[in-house]
Amino acid sequence: MLKQNLQFKLSQKLSPQQIQLMKLIQLPTQAFEQRLLEEMNENPALESGKDEEEIFEKDEFDNNDEYDDYEGSDNIEADDINIDEYLSNDETPDYKTQTNNYSDDDDDRETPLSAPVSFHQDLINQLNTFILTDEQREIAEFLVGSIDDDGYMRRSIQDIVDDMAFTQAIYTDEKTVEKILNVVHQLEPSGVGARNLQECLLLQLKHKTPSEYVDLATDIIENQFDAFTKKHYDKLLQKYGVSQEQLKKAIEEIEKLNPKPGGSFTGNNKITEHIIPDFAIRIIDDELELTLNGRNAPSLHVSKDYQEMMQTYKSSKDKSHSQKDAVQFIKQKLDSAKWFIDAIKQRQETLYVTMNAIMHFQHDYFLDGEETSLKPMILKDIADMVGLDISTVSRVANSKYVDTPYGTKLIKEFFSEAMKNDQGEDVSTLEIKKILQNTIEEEDKSKPLPDDQLAEILKEKGYPIARRTIAKYREQLDIPVARMRKKM
Repeated sequence: MLKQNLQFKLSQKLSPQQIQLMKLIQLPTQAFEQRLLEEMNENPALESGKDEEEIFEKDEFDNNDEYDDYEGSDNIEADDINIDEYLSNDETPDYKTQTNNYSDDDDDRETPLSAPVSFHQDLINQLNTFILTDEQREIAEFLVGSIDDDGYMRRSIQDIVDDMAFTQAIYTDEKTVEKILNVVHQLEPSGVGARNLQECLLLQLKHKTPSEYVDLATDIIENQFDAFTKKHYDKLLQKYGVSQEQLKKAIEEIEKLNPKPGGSFTGNNKITEHIIPDFAIRIIDDELELTLNGRNAPSLHVSKDYQEMMQTYKSSKDKSHSQKDAVQFIKQKLDSAKWFIDAIKQRQETLYVTMNAIMHFQHDYFLDGEETSLKPMILKDIADMVGLDISTVSRVANSKYVDTPYGTKLIKEFFSEAMKNDQGEDVSTLEIKKILQNTIEEEDKSKPLPDDQLAEILKEKGYPIARRTIAKYREQLDIPVARMRKKM
């Protein structure tokens, strides 16, 4: 049996403009600059420049009806378009009458680029100093190409033999490859081409000048590697019958070695990411001053050429079909340009008010730089202060950096949950982590403190925390367990 009924449902949807605005807010400075270039390439009605005349009055940017028109511009007849809305005799652009709070940034500043020899090319160049046959050189170069950026050969010899046969038509055997790999092991930096950490350390020790402690260190890595990595020093003392001082000297020789020899290559041309702060906080006369990076405040205006096209269409008596199609296209581009300019202004305002609220909430920290001064702060605290949605504050915090007198900081690092101290006061988990870190740094490394003792110490300092919470914070701080912190 079929039935029909009416059902009322109230739903809330974000418009495409709102979604794009949220995406703009989320972008950090570098990504925003790229997005800006993409928009200008796609929309010829959008131009940048500080000396051009603004075409549209400011109140036009606040006309939501025009955004609705933009969504369905293809369905609007050319005769229904109010041309006067797109024309303005305002000779003073609104951006020339505005004051803003942007930092002075040199937009023309360029980062010099270097062209060093790559890590793998340097290894191949070193092979030229060895006397090798053509076949041996091909195998050696293939082995060098199989080394990762850390300097390790993480493939089995059999895999390499098979790969060379299938991809390079080089037919050889494992014994020959092993022989050529020994040649690769002689290259600099020492340890390169190792198949595991143990072999890497052994190769580096063999490059050292022989001595009592180097020989002992070599024996330990070669025959007692597991005991060494687990820091079973008592077992090593008993095994070798040496004094604690002798074992300490041998371990110091091992600690001087580089577990990632490829990373030490100064010519490594891996792309380095440069962080461009989105904000800057300065202390002037004991007061905090916040500025937004000037790159987030581009000077944009709508193309005068497109406005003149509208004027031409308006003054034309006989409007052809092609002219009507053209004016619809122009209207779409003009509406898009106007929306984008308005979205950038909203982005600037959202970024500034959000960071300003964070700065005032963490006022004490930004004045003295002490992490223990950070207050418990969650997204809702800032959202309530600025009247924005929590998701909007999250977008600002997750990907933005602020330049402070104490270094460049990721904004989301200022957020933390609250915990009660023994006085019943709310303290930041960041403060507790800092105290935990300081406690571990000050411990006796010959007898590191286990988590239960760390919990007792923090309890004595006024922070009653469970052992499992100590373990969680220690892992978040990337601090190993007590046994792995032990030193001779």
